[in-house]
This record gives sequence, C-alpha cells and structure tokens, in this order.
Amino acid sequence: MKEPEILVIGISSRALFDLGQSHAIFEAEGLQAYADYQMKNEDQHLKPGVAFPLVRKLLALNEDEVDHPGVEVILLSRNSADTGLRIFNTIEHYGLNIERAAFTGGESPYKYMEAYDADLLLSTNAGDVRKALEKGYAAATILPGRSSDRDSGQLRIAFDGDAVIFGDEAERVFQESGLEAFSDSEREAAAQPLSGGPFKPVLEALHKIQSAYPIEGNPIRTALVTARSAPAHKRVVLTLREWGIRIDEALFLGGRSKGEFLKTFGADIFFDDQQVHIESAKVHVTSAHVPTGVANEVK
Repeated sequence: MKEPEILVIGISSRALFDLGQSHAIFEAEGLQAYADYQMKNEDQHLKPGVAFPLVRKLLALNEDEVDHPGVEVILLSRNSADTGLRIFNTIEHYGLNIERAAFTGGESPYKYMEAYDADLLLSTNAGDVRKALEKGYAAATILPGRSSDRDSGQLRIAFDGDAVIFGDEAERVFQESGLEAFSDSEREAAAQPLSGGPFKPVLEALHKIQSAYPIEGNPIRTALVTARSAPAHKRVVLTLREWGIRIDEALFLGGRSKGEFLKTFGADIFFDDQQVHIESAKVHVTSAHVPTGVANEVK
C-alpha cells in the first residue's frame, strides 16, 4: 500500500529521456538490433527528454523538510531488464530519486498502474494512455515539443478544464448544439458544480502538497487555461470553490490560441483534451494530450 495521499506518477522511458536515436534503430532494424545497441552503449548517458524538467521538479518537492504527502515517480518501460540498464544508469547519473520500475519486454507497462498504486501515467505511447484512461486513471500522451524557456525553479502545471479537470458534459453541449446553446446552458447551471474529470485527483493531490506551504513563495503554481469566456466562467469558479481546490491562475481565453499564454505562464507541462490546443502549446511548453471526452470520440 502506498503512503496516505502520496502522488504516484508512472512515466515512460521515452518521455523521461531522449531515446530518439535508439528508437530509430528499433524501427529500421528491429528489436535485436535495438537491444544490441542499448547494451553496447549502456554506459553512455542519455540526454534529458521532454518531461525531464517536470520530473526533476516533482522529485525536488520531497527534498525539503516541510511535512506534505510527497511525490513518487515510477519508471514504466517497454524495455527489457537488459536494455533498461542504460536507462537506470542515466537515472543514477542525473541523481533522480527513482527506485521502482517495471521493464515489460515489449508489452504494455500500464497494466502495473494498479499494483504500484499509481495516480497518473505520462507516456509517449497513445495506446497505453487510452487504456489507462479507460481503467479510470489520469493519463496523458507526452508529445514531441520543447520545454518552457521560463524557469524560476517553481513547478508550474497548467490544465485545460472541460474533459480534463472537469467532466465533459458542458463540452458535449457545445459540440452537439453550438456556442449559443453552451452559453445558455452554463448560465442556467452556474450554481451546479461540474462533475470531476480524470485529472481532478491529480489537482487535488497537488493542492494538498501546496497547502503545506505559505501561498507566497509556494514551490507549486497551477493554472487553468480554458477556451471558456464569460458568462461560462462562473460555473468553473464555483465548482473549484465547492471542491475546496485553489487554482493560482485562471485564464479564460474565449477561443484564443493557448500557446502564447502558456509561454507567459511558463508551464512545465500542459494537459488538454483537444489536439488543436496541443499543437499551439507544444511549440512553447511541454504538452500532453488527454484522449478522453466527446472531442476524442470516433465520429
């Protein structure tokens, strides 16, 4: 059993480190060539991947003397134990406190989420992410892109609202009936809290860690970055108040592109259910697609 309320995050090796060269060998020459290459180079340390800065900041939360639930990062990899040795050597090189791992030899590692009591899966494999979401876990596909240029040392995480933090009932009205019907529906239901989406537990866990520190100088800063605008903002604010969760910044963009706003916020990662917003964001910050909700249903 995990420690009470600790935030446990499973991450794939390709999200944590740059395995582009070895993956290209796998695709061009097959598994045996890939294995030979990894074992031959197991003492050559890998370069950081797109999610490396995020993981480093998450683990740094455990290094102070403040009493909070804490964070654990677990490596979930399709490598074998032999080919995974290079990855663990690299983890040791960078001083990352990652002690647990599952090397599944080509099979999907997401199946060990329950055994590890994990709360969140970050992976470059979209199939694994979808399966984890179907099982009720928070999960997102880390996409190629760039990390934020703004680094204050503070962990900064940004979320979309509908189908990510919240359920997709409001987004479903918009997709099926249009903006006017959506605005009318949200105005009428302003006092009725939205249901929780797949990332509500992650936001709750972050909030509990935040709450152990003063608001000023807090090591974590969160943002809601949503295409909503007035009057649809009111239901969002009242829902978060009902949940007892603080969001440090809330950006209601009214359909504006999210990329520049996320660049200004300096997000270490941004979660969104819609590819159009991910395409805008990943130019500026590490971005992850949450393939759930009405926007991701097969038409």
